[in-house]
Amino acid sequence: MTKKSALVLFSGGQDSTVSLLWACQNFDYVETVGFNYNQRHIIEMECRNTILTNIKNISKKYSDIIIQDHVIDIPSLGKISETSLTRDTKIYIKKNGLPNTFVPGRNLLFFNYAAALGWRRDIFDLVGGMCDTDYSGYPDCRRDTISSLEKTISLGLDKQINIHTPLMNMNKSDIWNLSYELEGKKFQKILINDTHTCYIGDRSNLNDWGYGCGDCPACILRRDGYNEWLNSNDL
Repeated sequence: MTKKSALVLFSGGQDSTVSLLWACQNFDYVETVGFNYNQRHIIEMECRNTILTNIKNISKKYSDIIIQDHVIDIPSLGKISETSLTRDTKIYIKKNGLPNTFVPGRNLLFFNYAAALGWRRDIFDLVGGMCDTDYSGYPDCRRDTISSLEKTISLGLDKQINIHTPLMNMNKSDIWNLSYELEGKKFQKILINDTHTCYIGDRSNLNDWGYGCGDCPACILRRDGYNEWLNSNDL
């Protein structure tokens, strides 16, 4: 039988890390790819190696499954994006209803780059941590966007490309729950200690839900999801 391989968009954040472990349990081999676009929270990229090492330490099977990591530099995205994720500016909601943390075209570019890398690596299953229930309503996280992109990339490469988004219908409490179902407290310890979500890039404070300033939208979402999950489970 042909071994199944997947390429995971892996930022070093909570959602992409949960998606990575999901991929490890659904594919024979997994590769990861991260994107450096001069993001304000570039520290997330520094977390990636630690996360990969610690996931492999959970079980030898993950060392055998996760076989290679890639990093793609796309600084031009940061240069053309006037957002609070690529500039040191205050986070606020714009008149169009979107937060100024929205980086236009980011996920569209990420999947196109990942598909090009996957073509060279003979990997045609891509995995991303996008979810429709994200508080921000980022338009490039919607199921319709991802489904359309899957079709477009498949046509453009003349090859069936499958984009998997295992968190698509989950809120943050659901994602914490999934992380526990995947590998219990050992994996949740990695999420809390090693992943990075805070938009400000603050890793000076370790909270019960992880590092972060505690005030930016990403921290609030992560904290509230953790507390909701914790309160609904007798652990």
